[in-house]
Amino acid sequence: MDNNKLKYKRILLKISGEALLGEQQFGIDQTPVRKIAEEIKTARDLGAEIAVVVGGGNIFRGMKNSAKLGMDQASGDYVGMLATVMNAIALQSMLNQINVPCRVQSAIQMNQIAEPYIRHRAIRHLEKGRVVIFAAGTGNPFFTTDTAAALRASEINAEAMLMAKNGVDGVYTDDPKTNPDARKLEKILYDDIIKNGLKVMDTSACALCRQNKIPIVVFDFDAENGIKNILQGRDIGTYIS
Repeated sequence: MDNNKLKYKRILLKISGEALLGEQQFGIDQTPVRKIAEEIKTARDLGAEIAVVVGGGNIFRGMKNSAKLGMDQASGDYVGMLATVMNAIALQSMLNQINVPCRVQSAIQMNQIAEPYIRHRAIRHLEKGRVVIFAAGTGNPFFTTDTAAALRASEINAEAMLMAKNGVDGVYTDDPKTNPDARKLEKILYDDIIKNGLKVMDTSACALCRQNKIPIVVFDFDAENGIKNILQGRDIGTYIS
């Protein structure tokens, strides 16, 4: 494995929970989970060290569901964190099936199914070629999985954060699904997201990446070999720095 030719050696991949829905309205579909696992395997085989944060929106949609169930936001956020653990275990299982060594580390302790999150241990796993999936967000309510991804990327010294979007190939001036005049932005600054209120990620997550000088690449996960192309320095998606 010659990782000298890679643009980034260590990355954090952020996947939305909705990416695991497939054709379903709710839950986990095996087809997208396998596709994600195979894309991760391809990138790992190039020599990259890969950490992953998966959202939980396919199982529980934060504030919207909390309101319906009469829950306060903190309780709803904890339910959302548990949803991310389910997704992490599903992805781990698929990675194991295709012979990719993998560990799940949870910010909420649940020793029977995941390691507790320990920064040095996570880095050691990455150095040994294992994929590490960070589950349960930051372990605190009121923070999204975007913020958890930016935090973990900072802690493990990731060289880039890759944000896999569902059916959108980058950052646009407006929602391309509703506005046909929306333009795709090839390269933008962290401040553009915060200043223009672009709904690509949480402003707190963006601020954390800016503070720690971690570039963000927003790309479409449905595109074949997306992670591989980014690692090999091809211009796809939107580059935020």
